[in-house]
Amino acid sequence: MAINESRDQARSLADGTEVPLLGLGVWQVDDGPDCEKSVRWALEAGYRLIDTAQAYGNEASVGRALRDSGVPREELFITTKFFPRREDPAAEIENSLRRMQLEHVDLYLVHWPQGGPTWAWAGMQQAHERGHARAIGVSNFSLAELDQLLEVAEVRPVMNQVQFSAFEYRRDLLAGCRERGLELTAYSSLGTGNHLGDPTVGQVAARLGRTPAQVLLRWCLEKGTFVIPKSTHRERIEENAQLFDFELEAGDLAALDALDKTGGTEQAREGKWWN
Repeated sequence: MAINESRDQARSLADGTEVPLLGLGVWQVDDGPDCEKSVRWALEAGYRLIDTAQAYGNEASVGRALRDSGVPREELFITTKFFPRREDPAAEIENSLRRMQLEHVDLYLVHWPQGGPTWAWAGMQQAHERGHARAIGVSNFSLAELDQLLEVAEVRPVMNQVQFSAFEYRRDLLAGCRERGLELTAYSSLGTGNHLGDPTVGQVAARLGRTPAQVLLRWCLEKGTFVIPKSTHRERIEENAQLFDFELEAGDLAALDALDKTGGTEQAREGKWWN
């Protein structure tokens, strides 16, 4: 089962880069067969965005799956992220490209603002200037951190990838990113599975004849974000792709909005996992 009209399901970033609204994330997917199969199944289902990171340790498997798929490179959108416990984003993207056997990635993000929000940006800009990344951005940045970065950036970030779901509805962060010309990509939108059993989500899903995962992912799309659900199960990867042939009604959206536990924060995280 392929994504409905998948080639129409994209939006342009501030720099003109076109990005599919739906992608496959491979966080916590082991390097090797599990990762390769997940990426291959996603591509067969019509996904064209694959999101990985240096910290995930599975870039080589992503690259093998991309090559084995036979999908032309120009149809793919590949995101990876700089591991900020290392020193040089420009050098690390070259390592990523070697692992994936690619000439460039489509989007390169600072994975989190360890050490402050600005120090890595010069290297990110070098990666962009050298053609190793078509677009650059950040992940897990609050509005305050974005503002610090924007004060020094010569090449502006175009994306902020953050934990975002009906249960983490960061309204102020979403609105602030838009005001600053950034798009938002939602990760952990299913709460690593923890959100799927919520009664409100289940009621909306039952009424629509959809899965809870489809409802939660559709909610993200209707809030105007990109979304990158992770799964290593073929049937779920295919189900998660079926988001473009239904909509949530106003009452559904209101009920799901009410699940938020963040107070609509402008923070990207409630706590930091980095030092």
